[in-house]
Amino acid sequence: MPTSIALFHSPALPRLTLALAALMLTAQAARAVPSFEEVKRDFRSSDTAVLDRNGELLQRVRTDASVRRGQWTALADISPALRTAMVLSEDRRFYEHSGVDWRAVSAAAWGNLWNTRTRGASTITMQLSGLLDEDLRRGGGGRSLTQKLGQTVAATQLERQWRKDQILEAYLNSVPFRGEIVGIDALSRTLFGKAPSGLDAREAAVAAALVRAPNARPALVAQRACEVLRTMEPQRKADCEALDMFTSAAVQRRAFEASEGIAPHAARRALRQAREGREPGQEDTPPGEARAAAKDTGDGSVRTTLRAPLQRFALGTLQRHLRELRGRHVEDGALVVLDNATGEVLAWVGSSGPLSQAAEVDGVIAMRQPGSTLKPLLYGQAIAERRLTAASLIEDSSAQINTASGLYIPQNYDRRFKGSVSARTALAASLNVPAVRTLVMVSPESFARGLRAAGLPLRESGDYYGYSLALGSAEVTLLSLTNAYRMLANGGRYGTTTLLAPAAPDKSRKTTAATAKSPPAPVLDPRAAFIVGDILSDPNARTRTFGLDSILSTRFWSAVKTGTSKDMRDNWAVGWSQRYTVGVWVGNASGESMWDVSGTSGAAPVWAEVMRFLHAREPSRAPAPPPGLVRTHIDFGPGPDGNALEAARDEWFVQGTEQPLFALANEPGAAGTAAIARITAPADGTIIALDPDIPPLRQRVRFESEGRGVQWRIDGKHFARGNSAQWLPWPGRHLIELVDAGGKVVDQRRLEVRGAGVVTKGAQR
Repeated sequence: MPTSIALFHSPALPRLTLALAALMLTAQAARAVPSFEEVKRDFRSSDTAVLDRNGELLQRVRTDASVRRGQWTALADISPALRTAMVLSEDRRFYEHSGVDWRAVSAAAWGNLWNTRTRGASTITMQLSGLLDEDLRRGGGGRSLTQKLGQTVAATQLERQWRKDQILEAYLNSVPFRGEIVGIDALSRTLFGKAPSGLDAREAAVAAALVRAPNARPALVAQRACEVLRTMEPQRKADCEALDMFTSAAVQRRAFEASEGIAPHAARRALRQAREGREPGQEDTPPGEARAAAKDTGDGSVRTTLRAPLQRFALGTLQRHLRELRGRHVEDGALVVLDNATGEVLAWVGSSGPLSQAAEVDGVIAMRQPGSTLKPLLYGQAIAERRLTAASLIEDSSAQINTASGLYIPQNYDRRFKGSVSARTALAASLNVPAVRTLVMVSPESFARGLRAAGLPLRESGDYYGYSLALGSAEVTLLSLTNAYRMLANGGRYGTTTLLAPAAPDKSRKTTAATAKSPPAPVLDPRAAFIVGDILSDPNARTRTFGLDSILSTRFWSAVKTGTSKDMRDNWAVGWSQRYTVGVWVGNASGESMWDVSGTSGAAPVWAEVMRFLHAREPSRAPAPPPGLVRTHIDFGPGPDGNALEAARDEWFVQGTEQPLFALANEPGAAGTAAIARITAPADGTIIALDPDIPPLRQRVRFESEGRGVQWRIDGKHFARGNSAQWLPWPGRHLIELVDAGGKVVDQRRLEVRGAGVVTKGAQR
C-alpha cells in the first residue's frame, strides 16, 4: 500500500538513536529477506488443483475460504498494459531507484512540513517488503516509525538480492486488491473473467486503482482509474464516464467460481482422502503409510488415478444420453470405471451436472437399490455352494413363498413366465422368479454375508430384506457394486479401490518376504466366478429377454448385467472386460420414478459407449478357466410341448457336478433341479430359543429339503427319511445333514438350541 514516509518529520529524535535503530534494522533485514525462489515456493493458492494420473488438470477446488488467491503468474504471462499501469500508478521511478525513491521521500517530507498533499513515497519494493514480513505490515493506524525504517532497510536488501523483474512479479502475485482478492490471477479471473495475460488498458487501469484504494466506492475507483488511463495513454482522450460504468460492473462481478472442471465429485473425494490419508475401504491401512500415498505433489495440487480423456468422454456421453431421455423424466446419472488389476479409479462422474437439479449429489457413492444387478453374485454363491450348476433347471412360474410377514409373490419384469429354464438362461435373461427360488436355496442371511464379503455395505441383516434381496431390495453404492463385479472379473478375489495416485516408490526400501503382500484370498470360488462371467458374456443366453441384437453385445469379450429397481427409480448397467469394470447408474437423485426406461434404454447405452472407447485400440479376450472346471456336452429333456427345454450345448461345471442330461423330474434319467438334493429349511446358523411356558411337543422344528431318496442325520446319527421331518430340539449345538440315496452327505446346516429341554420319548433318535 502507498505510504507517505517522512523520515525527517520528527526533528526531536536524537540522531544517535536513529542511527543505532537503522543499524539494528539493517542487520535484522539482512537476515530476514527471503530469496525469490523461497517466496515463489511458499506461495499457496486458495485453490487446490486436482490432477489426473498424467498431471492434466481435472478440477480446481477452493480450499481456503479466508482469502481468494489464484495461481502464481510469471511476469511474462502478465499483460504489458498491467505492468505499465502498475508502475505508473505506484512507482514511476521503479527501474531507476535501489529500493527507496529518495526524491519521493523528500517530496513527502516537504508535504508533511507544509501540510500539503503529495503522492507518497512507498515504492513497489518497499510495499513488497511489507507484504513479505508480517512485522512490517501496515496496521489499522498506519505504520510506525520503526516499521517505516525497517521497510526502507528491507527494500534496500531486496534490491541487492533480487532482480527488478523478480520484484515486480512477486509484488503482482502478492498485493491485495479488493476484499478477499489477493494477487493478479485472482483479480483477473474474479473481476474480468480472464487470465492476467489478456487484460487491456482499461482493465489494467482499474486494477492499478484498486491497489491504491482496495475497498473504495466504485466511483472513487473509477476516478482513480481514469487518472491512470490518462497517464498510460496521454495521446488519447479517456472516456471517464464509460470507465465509471465499466468499473461499477467489474467490482461487483464474481466470475471466479469456487470449483471448475470435469470431475467435481471425484475432486472433493480425493481432497478429503488426502486430508484423512486413507482410501475407501482402507480401514486397515496404517495412517502413516496412507498419508505417504496421499501426499500432494508439492505445488498445491493432488494427483489422482483418473484419466482425463476418459473422464471427459464419460461425462460427455452421460450428458448426451440423458438429453435424449429428457422426455422420460430422468435427469441424473453417474458412472465409474475401475482398473481390474489395480483397483484404480479411471473415471468418476458423480452427476449429470447442469442437467440435474441436484448436481452436488455424488451418484457414485449415493445409496440406491441395485435391482437385478445382485443376481450374478447370488448365482455365483449358489454355484460355489454346489446348490446349482449353470445347466440346472429352475422353474419360472408363479410362486408364493411363505415368509414371517406373509406371502412373497415375485414377478418377472415382463409379467410373463418361461417355464423350466436353466440357471444360465435365468441369469442371462434376468428372470426374477428363478432368482428368488435360488435365494430360497442359499438363504437370505447367507447371501447377505456373501454380499458383505464382496464389499457391499448392507445396512440390515439378510432376514430383514428376506427373499426380495434376490431382486436388489437392499441399498448399495455404484462404487461398491462396480467393485463387487470387479471381484468377479478377478476370479472371486476382492480388493479395495484407489482414487489417489500412489507416491513414488522408495527405492531404498527392499521388498522382503515379510513386507511383500500376498494376493487376497477369494471371497467367491474362482470357478463359480468364471461360470458367472461366462453366462453374462453369452449373447445367446440373454435372447429370451434382450433379443439377438442387444445393446449389451460388444465386438470384444465383455460380461454385463443390467438392473432396474422398484417403480423404475434406478437403472443400472455394470460389467467388465479383460482389463476394465464399468458401472453406470441412471435415475433421479430425488428418487422419483422414470417413465418407460428399461435396462437397455437407460444405463446400458452409456455402458456400451464407454466400453467401446476403452477398447478402441485395446483387445479384450475371454479369461482362461481356472483349475477344477470341466466342460461337458449336455442335453435337455422335453418340455410340456414335447420339444427340448433348451438346445444341446457344451457347458461349464465345477468338477464333480457335471452330468449329461437335464430334464424334468418325471422324465427317465432326469437330472434337473431335483437332481441336486438340498436343505431348504432351516437356514444355516439358526438359533432356536426354547420357551419354558410352551409344551415341548409344541416346539418341534420342521426340516424341509429337495431331492429324491434323501435321509436326515443329526449329529451323525440317522433321524428320518423323506423331504420333511420334525425334530424335538435339545439344548446345544447341532449338525443337521442331508444324505442322498447313495449315502453321500449333500448338504448340511448348523444350528444352536438355547434353553432347558425336556427329555421325551423319541426326542433324540
